[in-house]
Amino acid sequence: MTLPAGPATRLTIFVNENDQWHHRPLHTEIVHRAHRAGLAGASTFHGSAGFGRSDTLHTARILSLSDDLPCAIVIIDAAERIRDFVAQIEELLVEALVTLDEVEVVVPAVVRPEGQS
Repeated sequence: MTLPAGPATRLTIFVNENDQWHHRPLHTEIVHRAHRAGLAGASTFHGSAGFGRSDTLHTARILSLSDDLPCAIVIIDAAERIRDFVAQIEELLVEALVTLDEVEVVVPAVVRPEGQS
């Protein structure tokens, strides 16, 4: 689905890279469910360092390799569709941090230098 220019909601879900759901990476499960739900788009971003609720610093430095690095899943769509999706995947979000932000989708053809029409 293509999201039109205008207001939208960004869902960001922070998990650990090694979090699992039924022997599958949690971040992969969430992205696949977003795709099946027909949401406009989803991406995962894997961090090289981070800490969270446990207050343990996880890093990808060569001397202290970690298999528990941070991962953010970002999904953007209309507010109602995002909120419905969060309700659908609530069982997956037990250890996750979930944020919602109002954003504006800008289609490149709409962005023009000042003074040009």
